[in-house]
Amino acid sequence: MKQKYVYYTVPVLGTIFCLWYIFAATCDGIYSDYVRLVNSYLPDVFNPKLFFVPDILTRIPINYLARILNVTFFGYNIMFDRILGVLALGLSGAFITAYCIRKKLSYGWFLVVMAVLFSLNKWEMLNNGSGFAHFLSFALFYWHYEVMDRVWNGSDRYYDRILLIFIPFPITLLVAGPYCAIYTVTVLLSCLMMYLLKRRKLGLQPLIYGGSALVPFLLYLWSNAYAVEDHAAPATVPLLTQLMDTPGFFVRFFIKSFSSMIIEGERAEQIFRTNGPFLFLGFLVIAFYLLALWYNWYYRLYEETILPFLLIISGGCNHVLIVLSRWIFLQENYGLSSRYALQFQTGILGILLTFALLFRKRKYRIGTSVKLAAGIACLVFVTGNCYTTYTEIKKAPHRLEIYEKRVEIALKFEQLIDDELRENFEYRPSRSDSGQKVRSALTILKENGYSVFREDNQ
Repeated sequence: MKQKYVYYTVPVLGTIFCLWYIFAATCDGIYSDYVRLVNSYLPDVFNPKLFFVPDILTRIPINYLARILNVTFFGYNIMFDRILGVLALGLSGAFITAYCIRKKLSYGWFLVVMAVLFSLNKWEMLNNGSGFAHFLSFALFYWHYEVMDRVWNGSDRYYDRILLIFIPFPITLLVAGPYCAIYTVTVLLSCLMMYLLKRRKLGLQPLIYGGSALVPFLLYLWSNAYAVEDHAAPATVPLLTQLMDTPGFFVRFFIKSFSSMIIEGERAEQIFRTNGPFLFLGFLVIAFYLLALWYNWYYRLYEETILPFLLIISGGCNHVLIVLSRWIFLQENYGLSSRYALQFQTGILGILLTFALLFRKRKYRIGTSVKLAAGIACLVFVTGNCYTTYTEIKKAPHRLEIYEKRVEIALKFEQLIDDELRENFEYRPSRSDSGQKVRSALTILKENGYSVFREDNQ
């Protein structure tokens, strides 16, 4: 019992660290996606017409509840959303910790996993509170995978098999949003493996679990069919046409996206001036993916636990998804963005957990090559992520200055022209109506005394 407390202390400290970071690097005030959210849903967050729309599932329903709470109790303070995101990241840490304790992983490897999980390589997601639901969705994914792993190896609790039937519905329909695609694919793959390898023990249960994941996903696709795409991407041709014209672009986009899990993209672009270092690091991470998959097979880890395999598959599929969904911006470094670290780090956690399982005392007879690969992986990921975290801590005061400047501009927005608003609020600056949309959002906030216009901020 004492050992559990020692382990759980780490995600608590990681959560406190990330809370410190968002207060050191940000402050209240809308920008970017919040301009659209304010114009779309405020001031009447209780209006059912804004909620009961055909594409409701694509809007992530839990966001409606969060907005209601934020407006009602906090006067629409953006820090509220950021705090929710950090707490959800801490929840992810709790579920991963539970797995590490159950599998009796060494404290050293556990710290390596936590160092990646609470790295500031996802600073953009932490700072942009509108993405708090994404942190929560991944926490719930990890929870689902952990429950499935317990059923897989026969250490399940009496209610775990019931959970596997019901939990995909709230996760997919209320929280996951577009992330439900990879989540569903991962769960369906695990159910297929469970049926093929554990059929004698579980019978038809894996098929029921798979159906429980597929049904809410189909409902999401139905809702998504009513959504209207609204982006400012420069691509004007179909995917296949672009692929035939510039195949190298897609290859570089894909490989370079893996490098961001060693050194965060913004910092890497400042260091590396050519494609060489990006491609080298990308290939290195891909090699770790392949090695981890091979070790799961060769050492038959899958007979004992399936969670690392699921994380690796999920992480790899997320890289593919980002290429397929973001190539339209025609920037091969787009996959380096910090906003995708939350998705990509899933695979890295799976790789590190694979090595951690192999290093348990007297459990597996591993050779020198495995020890060398594990040492390199540990060194690369920990060093890279610690360096990213260090540089981000140094940047925190600078980022705070930008937010504080934006607040000053917001308070006098009526005296500024639209071009000045477009320049400072990062809301689709390539569009001619950007400044107008920012003005509209700030007007709503001022008229209702929300955000920086609250009385306690004056």
